[in-house]
Amino acid sequence: MNKDKYVFSQLTSFLNRSLFNDYVRKYHGDKYVKSFTCWNQLLALMFGQLANRESLRDLIVALEAHRGKCYFLGMGMHITRSNLAKANESRDYRIFEDFAYHMIDEARRKRVTDIFKLEGNVYAFDSTTIDLCLSVFEWARFRTTKGGIKVHTMYDVETQVPAFVHITPAAVHDVKAMDVIPYEPGSFYIFDRGYNDFKRLCRIDMLKSFFVIRSKGNLKYKAVRWKRRLPKNVLSDAEIELTGYYPSKHYPKRLRLIRYWDEEQGREFMFLTNAIGIPALLVAELYKNRWQIELLKQHLRIKKFWGTSENAVKIQIYVAIITYCLVAIVQQDMHLERSTYEVLQILSISLTDKTNLRDLFNKTDYNDIKERIDNSELLLF
Repeated sequence: MNKDKYVFSQLTSFLNRSLFNDYVRKYHGDKYVKSFTCWNQLLALMFGQLANRESLRDLIVALEAHRGKCYFLGMGMHITRSNLAKANESRDYRIFEDFAYHMIDEARRKRVTDIFKLEGNVYAFDSTTIDLCLSVFEWARFRTTKGGIKVHTMYDVETQVPAFVHITPAAVHDVKAMDVIPYEPGSFYIFDRGYNDFKRLCRIDMLKSFFVIRSKGNLKYKAVRWKRRLPKNVLSDAEIELTGYYPSKHYPKRLRLIRYWDEEQGREFMFLTNAIGIPALLVAELYKNRWQIELLKQHLRIKKFWGTSENAVKIQIYVAIITYCLVAIVQQDMHLERSTYEVLQILSISLTDKTNLRDLFNKTDYNDIKERIDNSELLLF
């Protein structure tokens, strides 16, 4: 990679610009545009995401400090606060949504692994509520004096990349997002206990998919069959039938109920699953890996929105996903030995440097350096 290029330019060279331009033409994003294109807009927003800019004003101040470099960074010479704000308000968010899903597919393809040795993929599903000021974001009404949106995310646990994102008003209940999940036969879906909707869980079973969900404590059931030889920390492993009126109507089949003692947290967990044939400890391990979705929320780092319209909010969310997937692709292609957190922290302070990416992420063994310095001092004196 050319050392004369800025770090940000080296990073964005991994993006498929021709495909992005196809999406721009599909939604007429650059129609009547003379200078500040959708590509310039994408790179400007990605720069702000990587540099941890909290507001549109912060982003413009940072870019003005590097005005002479903006052309070489790919953002063009006509980036201003009004241009960027107008682009976020008016340009179709579906341009960035489609490109985000392309980046998701690319990252998952490159980072494919088989950690759990199961035939299907393993997904964790959760939602995040983002509070918004109702007087500013009038379209995002949540309560009488409060606004907000929900970002429902399906996370590929093995590749550590988001696989599906659904944005709704905050008033939409979490379980309703289960209706739009693109289920894959043979794959495993991990839910928290807020998703105990047996009608929707039965649909997952009918689609030949599997689920692992944390059960509520007031579950009404009848045990039909037990396993006697249990591994350590598995308190019980039984096939059950639901006895509550509506649960038994919505899920007439048998389920598997596993009671597991977590030594780290010192508490008991109850898991429901339709995966009859896998070990009980694997069920507990699948649910334990659900915490990885919380790391994704931290890495996306959306503290404030840079526009007030629904279109601008969605653009920023999808650009954050594009940025995260780009970092994941770079990690895989360059075989970096650093975590996603470390890569993001290094990039945040190095975007306008002219350092080769390989040199930027190389880990230095400071102990070896100290030994060499000590040895040279002994030789000198």
